Amino acid sequence: MGLVVENVTVKNFRCFRQDQTARLAPLTFLVGENSTGKTSFLALLRVLWDVAFRGVSPDFRRPPYDLGSFEDIVYQRDERSRPADSFEAGFDHLHPLADGGTVNFQAVFKERQGVPFPVVRHFAGKDAWIESDLVEAENFVIRFGIHTEKWERRIFVPDLFVQQAQLFELFNPVMFSRFDSESGSAIPGELFETEKWHPIYDLLRLTNSYGDSYAGAPLRSSPKRTYDPIRPSPDPGGEYIPAYLANVFRQDANEWQWLKGSLEKFGKQSGLFDEILVNSLGNSAGSPFQVRIRKYGSTSKGRTLKGPARNLMDVGYGVSQALPLIIGLLAPEAPRLFLLQQSEVHLHPSAQAALGTLFCSIAGPGRQLVVETHSDYILDRVLLDIRDQKTELKPKDVSILYFEPNDLDVTIHSLRLDDRATIVDPPDSYRRFFMDELRRSVGL
Repeated sequence: MGLVVENVTVKNFRCFRQDQTARLAPLTFLVGENSTGKTSFLALLRVLWDVAFRGVSPDFRRPPYDLGSFEDIVYQRDERSRPADSFEAGFDHLHPLADGGTVNFQAVFKERQGVPFPVVRHFAGKDAWIESDLVEAENFVIRFGIHTEKWERRIFVPDLFVQQAQLFELFNPVMFSRFDSESGSAIPGELFETEKWHPIYDLLRLTNSYGDSYAGAPLRSSPKRTYDPIRPSPDPGGEYIPAYLANVFRQDANEWQWLKGSLEKFGKQSGLFDEILVNSLGNSAGSPFQVRIRKYGSTSKGRTLKGPARNLMDVGYGVSQALPLIIGLLAPEAPRLFLLQQSEVHLHPSAQAALGTLFCSIAGPGRQLVVETHSDYILDRVLLDIRDQKTELKPKDVSILYFEPNDLDVTIHSLRLDDRATIVDPPDSYRRFFMDELRRSVGL
């Protein structure tokens, strides 16, 4: 079983004042009006992932998100009210190493040097828990416990942001003193007993141990007629995608055939293209190259006709916008968590529906997709594919988070599906939202 993030909690973050929980599934959709916090939710989820699983300092301004400084992020009711002095967030995650399969991660963020910093990080499994608490300046208190026993130690970390990544690696558990809850102080001479280390060690193995997530921008890079080879480095806008294609084409024939076949399968289903080609303008690995696509037709007798291979610059903008997203999802080394914004941009309805089918084929225990969308074509295709059993996903594997504005706050509704993949008890405003979107799309 791969890692799955679920039950995200949030309080006093942006437009989310009250303590609330949003259910995530292998495939989760974020829907709602503009400016209801969907993109902020994606940014928060990536920061939580970074802090919990990568051990890096939070960055709420890393592209494609830019939420600003701490005062821009923490909840403030209106211009006359005082902003909160902290915000809280966390999630449950499932993993075979965890006792009982579930570990809860929670963090409290306060202002440090003008930006949010997790002054408290807490991991709790079935039989053990670990917590770091920034009590003052660079002084941390590290605590951990099993059952009714608790140990703690104060650690000085001179370079806060650099050393946070190694926070849970900086101590020898033998040096921890047992903490007496009645007296509120450590018991002199009663250090940690190493035979009790196993559940703590198993919990530690879950922290700071996963790669980066994939965060896709709503607008991807513009196509070019000719590309120069570069070392591909993933970016939210997909600038690296042409070089990635060229490298696979030139270096690994088997992988290229697999990737080419996967892309062309989606291209046919979406109606965007039938064939994708890399045209090298030289014989060396450093030669410039072009990306071309081809559409097929047929004669009255059913014989396939291949159209001319056209440069990416000379076809619809939807193709160049879709390729970074599709290749990001299909790449063998793709991350466990995808955060996607408005994946349907510049795609016609049938291509949007095909994207829904692709999401169903990608999402699962090993890869989790969280998709912000305004497309009912994507949602309808996913629900139909589940209902008609055209995907391995079950109704429980899909969550629809509806972001409902309520005066100056936003409430997140976690909508579930029944056995027929029908949304169960959506709020009235959810139905009105999609009716309004439909009226707007047809010009009423």
